[in-house]
Amino acid sequence: MWFTGVVDVARLGVTASFVSPADSTVAVAVGVVAGIVLGTCSGLLPGLHANAFALVLASVASNVPGPPVAIVAAILAAATVHTFLDVVPALALGVPDAALAPGALPGHRLVLGGRGREALRLSALGSGVALCLAVPLAVPITELTIRVYPLVRDSMWVVLVAVVAALVWTEPTTRARLAAGVTIAAATGLGLAVLDRPFAGPLPVGGVLAPLLAGLFGVPVLLDARDGAGVPPQGDTTLATSPRAVLRSVVAGTGGGAFVGYLPGVSAGVAGTLALAALPGHDPDESARAYVTATSAATTATTVFALFAFTGLGTPRTGALVALSSAGLPAALGVALPVTVVAGIVGALLVPILGDRLLVVVGGFDQRRLVAGVVVSLVGLSWAFAGVDGVVVLVVATVVGYVPVTLGCRRVHLMSVLMGPLVLG
Repeated sequence: MWFTGVVDVARLGVTASFVSPADSTVAVAVGVVAGIVLGTCSGLLPGLHANAFALVLASVASNVPGPPVAIVAAILAAATVHTFLDVVPALALGVPDAALAPGALPGHRLVLGGRGREALRLSALGSGVALCLAVPLAVPITELTIRVYPLVRDSMWVVLVAVVAALVWTEPTTRARLAAGVTIAAATGLGLAVLDRPFAGPLPVGGVLAPLLAGLFGVPVLLDARDGAGVPPQGDTTLATSPRAVLRSVVAGTGGGAFVGYLPGVSAGVAGTLALAALPGHDPDESARAYVTATSAATTATTVFALFAFTGLGTPRTGALVALSSAGLPAALGVALPVTVVAGIVGALLVPILGDRLLVVVGGFDQRRLVAGVVVSLVGLSWAFAGVDGVVVLVVATVVGYVPVTLGCRRVHLMSVLMGPLVLG
């Protein structure tokens, strides 16, 4: 194989060959197709996080006929396509009033300016190029990580504190940095209060992450948009940025994804924010384009690097890998990597195809009714995953989610809901 001279193949859990027997190949192919369909549906459904969806799939794996390798392929393909397509509802929903554009999310600023179709293509391009970069880079990076991880693991809290401090430092003013500190404290307190508690809902896999993340990042954005005009008419698909700027953003996002893929509790949004801080200054529109590209690249790169981290270190860093581990399903890199690459290519192609249509469809809806419908669906999902207590968490998380908006700092500090408890042990 192309990397046997670089990495200890047995240690990374790679099978002896990428070529499987005919029956296994057919099973993997069927699993990939099923996963792409499922990931497309879940990625376009607002509020359904990839982690929660992967756990649901794993919970019913034992009841699905077929060899385990097909289930593995379906879960990985679904999770990969989901991470590509969830940018579509993120751009189409929660678009605020035009008067609030300066404080809107970067993607929403582009949509308000009629550049939503461009944003979709920047996202797909960032993810696609990151996929090409991450696969070869993951080999030497994983080999290095295997050697240094025992030292890093013992002082992981120092690394996470450094990440939090770097996020605070990226804020432009002293006031914003103070606001970031308050947001970090509030999010950490919420994480400490709920993450170790047992939650159970009607679904076979319970968990608090779905209502927690929906409340922090989803509901506040939607409620702020209820008085907006929704998605305005969108312009053409021309990329109003240079290839050099796109490549710079992709490289920065891929580097952030490499960092995130081996660390617990750190999201691709954190990687994108840190990556953007390393790029040259931009005007607001150019900064929005760079953020969309870098964050999409970081998300895809994280998926690839997390695969190598799982097989090399035995530490699952994504919902799909946690699901496979909890269900006792095999995840040899010889199957997982090609499945992820194929699903990623399909996901990149589907983003503009489906995204353009959804922007048009959502643009014709009444904004208040659309927001109300999505919020109700988030309440339903919270109840399904975590019961009545999950709905309470959704409400409390929504209140905390308004802290950065009210005080004037970036929402990314809300990820301290995961990083803070990890730092505190």
